Amino acid sequence: MSNIMEEIWVGIDVSKAHLDIALGASGEFWRTGNNAMGIAQTAERLVQLKPQRVVVESTGGLERAIVSRLWMEGVSVALVNPQRVREFARSTGLLAKTDKLDARLLARFGQAVQPDPTTLPSEEEQRLSALVARRHQLIDMRTAETNRLGSAHADTLPDIEEHLVWLEKRITELEQQIALLIQNHPDFKIKNDILRSVPGIGPVASAILIADLPELGLVDRKVVAALVGVAPFNNDSGFRNGKRRVKGGRSAVRTVLYMATISATRFNPVIKSFYERLLKVGKLKKVAIVACMHKLLIILNAMLRDKMPWRPSPASC
Repeated sequence: MSNIMEEIWVGIDVSKAHLDIALGASGEFWRTGNNAMGIAQTAERLVQLKPQRVVVESTGGLERAIVSRLWMEGVSVALVNPQRVREFARSTGLLAKTDKLDARLLARFGQAVQPDPTTLPSEEEQRLSALVARRHQLIDMRTAETNRLGSAHADTLPDIEEHLVWLEKRITELEQQIALLIQNHPDFKIKNDILRSVPGIGPVASAILIADLPELGLVDRKVVAALVGVAPFNNDSGFRNGKRRVKGGRSAVRTVLYMATISATRFNPVIKSFYERLLKVGKLKKVAIVACMHKLLIILNAMLRDKMPWRPSPASC
């Protein structure tokens, strides 16, 4: 009986209106609403089945309710990158796409790849992440409205200007909310103080790292580099040695790490000397920047692991 239970892998395809659930072991399939009732019924059924793991794609937030409910009920859930699933589908010749087939593909992907279970962030981490994400959305709106100023008709110009004033005010308020949340949360404050001690890491970078990379300081250097998407992968075949490339990872974290690294190549003595050394040996600027991103991330990971602020030393170099 135990062996049968271990073979149950479940795939859930999430859309705005529906949850499509497939059991890999039996081929059983059902659809329910992506609402409170449908989520409760699905969680109850899966608690009884005790699957090895439930596999769900990260879909920009639509999956949050079902994943949170399953996690609270003690059901093992793996939140996976959709790109990994698509690559798996292509490798196995599964090119057709419907909600039902996608759910079955997720179950099959889980059984073949056996992704690690996902640990959900705490309520406070989710709150901080939401505030940081909202700030980013407002920054994008401000950029779009600013770009419209030059070509705006006289009748719409006052409206754009008024919207820009509101955006500036709301961005400032959000930044204050983020700072207050970090200061009032002991763990966030400790992390923030350590991260902000590093030349190149400002308040925005620190907040995003705390919110969207909670594993920082808790996992080894290879894992954290893969999570962010700055771990180089080999591209070799036979006698050919291809260029190593980085891919995947958390785009919001990688973007802020890139901006922090650009600053660090000017003001952080460790990263600056490393960057200049790479350029001297002929590395392209883009390659050197990615290498510096990787190095900066590893340093940050070690600092949070050891709960030690920035102290440039020969060992760091």
